[in-house]
Amino acid sequence: MKINIPAHLLEQIQAHGENAYPYEGAGLMLGKEEEGKRTVENLLFLENAREEKNQHNRYLITAEDMLQGEKEAARQNASILGIFHSHPDHPNFPSEYDREFAIPWYSYLITSVNSAKASGSRCWRLEDNRESFSEEIIQVIPNK
Repeated sequence: MKINIPAHLLEQIQAHGENAYPYEGAGLMLGKEEEGKRTVENLLFLENAREEKNQHNRYLITAEDMLQGEKEAARQNASILGIFHSHPDHPNFPSEYDREFAIPWYSYLITSVNSAKASGSRCWRLEDNRESFSEEIIQVIPNK
């Protein structure tokens, strides 16, 4: 499994995580999947709707946010490919909480943000049996 993302969009995701620090930042990745190849074309940045006392290690995307994402994706003739979020002062692999609330079809791009500086991103997809994640290779598309 592989997900293609332009360098400038990955930079925006990482900057979003830095700006949200010490809380988790989140949003949606919009794009297309053709012949099993996912390509992120746009991002939808969202406010973390989780109560403030828990935003340091949890994010919440509301049903209204998802509806907004579906509408925006349709407007762009695209789909929601997945969700990106940051892990403040924590590694960029999914937590048990992430697994419990993940959807198998989506890609989950997680950026580790240590002391307000992004230190790397990895992408994951939940297995159909919902027991674990498999890592997706991030193919960064150079900026033109």
